Order: sequence, then structure tokens, then C-alpha cells
Amino acid sequence: MGEAQTRDGTSILFLINSLAYGGAETQLVRVATRLKRRGWDVKVVTLIPPTAYVDELEQESIPVTTLGMRRKIPDPRAILRLARMVRLWKPDIVHSHMVHANLLARVTRLFAPVPVLISSARSIIEGGRLREVLYRLTDPLCDMTTHVCRVGAERYVKTGIVPAHKMRHIPNGIDTDLFRPDGEMRARGRCELGVSESFVWLAVGRFEVPKDYPNLLTAYARVAQSHPHSLLLLAGDGPLRSEMEGIVCSLGIQHRVRFLGVRRDVLQLMNAADAYVMSSSREGLPNVLLEAHATGLPVVATDVGGNREIVRDGESGFIVPSRNPDALARAMQHLMSVSERERSQMGAVGRQHIIENYSMEHVVQQWENLYRELLSRKGVQSAPEP
Repeated sequence: MGEAQTRDGTSILFLINSLAYGGAETQLVRVATRLKRRGWDVKVVTLIPPTAYVDELEQESIPVTTLGMRRKIPDPRAILRLARMVRLWKPDIVHSHMVHANLLARVTRLFAPVPVLISSARSIIEGGRLREVLYRLTDPLCDMTTHVCRVGAERYVKTGIVPAHKMRHIPNGIDTDLFRPDGEMRARGRCELGVSESFVWLAVGRFEVPKDYPNLLTAYARVAQSHPHSLLLLAGDGPLRSEMEGIVCSLGIQHRVRFLGVRRDVLQLMNAADAYVMSSSREGLPNVLLEAHATGLPVVATDVGGNREIVRDGESGFIVPSRNPDALARAMQHLMSVSERERSQMGAVGRQHIIENYSMEHVVQQWENLYRELLSRKGVQSAPEP
């Protein structure tokens, strides 16, 4: 293997499709900034131009570069651009996130060798058979594949996409000091929203097919009949928003549902809410559920992806079948029927579970351990632990 190389600082190039206010992007930013503070040399490269988080990263002295690709338009020149960046910067680790970035990083390694390449997947199913075949064919080009949820990691191994010895489960992390119950923030948020007398449900996410908002709206229409003083807050935007607004009108619940748009005060919204609901038909390990539980909210969520790993069914909330508005409505109604003390206890159970398993410091330490392990295999000595 040769004598180990000694570096003043270990360099990591993170590659991701883009930077926007989404779960994968938020998680990358959280991990990258903490690694930087721990002494790692970090750079972020996006496939398409970023629309968020650039200022936050650059304030932490983390440069952001884009390959200049256009959404949904293949561009083989991106391989050459990325290869040029890798040859110039010579990172010890390239860590890619999401399917397009993962495949691009693997192919680029043929033209620009790098000591360690890690591919991180977030979805249980990556969008079709072809992508899974490409993952399998390019697996020899990466050193390790990780998945945010256990069920996803198990599926990748079971279907032969990744051999068992090259798969690790490392979950998303959450800042449990930031996301926590705050009585003052709750009072202020409920006052600003004008919901002091209402039972408030919150859902946060883009209006796109996997989130299955028609399921939620159909279920909530039934909830609103039995609980006319309840309210559903929807924070986010996306291509299906106008269609969802039309469904709300057709169901006659326009006075009980509020579309808040993209919000930067999600923490305050979570403190203002009484419970969180997720109706997705497909997920990985959603950050928003980690945030909701860390804030002390009981949760009703569909049984997809890693949701069951986060929500302790019957203890911190309820897990229901996906695409089943009757089951979703019943669980929401049941949660509303229990006492405020019981809901508070459920939220406390959820928060403790997040602290013990998903705190950001705990997750970043898992990444550091993996980085050092893989670098050691290649004879590259990483910077000493602080």
C-alpha cells in the first residue's frame, strides 16, 4: 500500500445536484459547516446553479462552485469540468449526494483519480430500473455507498445494487439545541398566525407528487368536519401548489387550510403547531420529521421510507399506510382526541428519541469515522482528531 501520506488538513469535495431549501441540501450544508469547524478543508460543487445556502457556506469559508448544467438536460461536458476541478484541488475525498451527482462522480473518477469516493443515496427507489442498473454497473468506481435509512440500505443490498460490505447506514442529523420546544416562541407564533384558539396541524414540504398532498387534503377534509376549530398550515411551494389550492376549494375547506409559501421560520411554525402530519407516498429519511420531533411535536406519518425509524408508533405518534386518507384521518382524529398532557408526553418521547439517535454532533462523528476508516485503507493519514 505504501507509506501513508501526511496532510495538514483533510480535504473533502461535496458534490450535489444543486443547493436549494430541500432536505438533502439542508443536510449537506449542516454537515459541511460542522466539518469545517472541526478542521476539515471543505468545498461544495453543484451540478446546476445553486439557489440557496451560498451565503451561509461562504460565511463559513466554504467555497461553492457549479458545473453549470441545466435541469433535466444531460451535458457530458460536466465530466470534464468536474475532472478539471478534482485535478486542480486534489481532494482526499469526493462525497457525492443523490443519484445524478453519484453517477457523475463515479464516471469522473475514470478521468481524475481520487483516494476516496463515497456515494450517498436518499431514496428507497432511485426513480426507475435504469438508474439502479447504472448504480450496479458503476459500483466498482466508488469505495462506499451510504443510505439515510436502514430500510433503504437493506433494499440496496437485497436487490444487488450494492454489495453488503460496501453499504453503510448513516442517518440525517438535526441540531437539537436549535430545534427544541420554546414556550415564548410558541406564544409569539400563535399570536402572529392568529390561531390562539385552534388546534394547528403543520406540514412542510414541496408541492410535488411524492409528498401526496391530495391524500392529506382528503383526510383533513374529514378531520375538519369533526373538529371545525382545527387548522392545517402548509409551508412550502412547488409545481403542484395551484392544483392543491384547487383541491382545497373543491373540498370546501379553504377557510381551514392556509398556504404559507416558502418560510424561513419553520422552527417558529413548529413551536406554534400542536401536531405534525406527513402524507408522503415516497420518502428517504425526512429532515422535517426529525425537526418536528426535536421540537416536541407528536407526529402522524405514512409508513414509507425511514418514517417508522423516526416515529415510534403509538409512543411518539402514529404510523399509517400510505395512499389511505381514511387511515390518515382516523389517526389525526385520534391524536386530537387525547389530552394535551398525553400529546405533550408523546412529543417528549419523540424528542428524546431524536437526541439519542439523530443529533447532528452524533451524525457528523459517524461521517468522520467513515472518512478516517476509508482514508486509512488507502494509506492517506487524515488530520488528527481535535
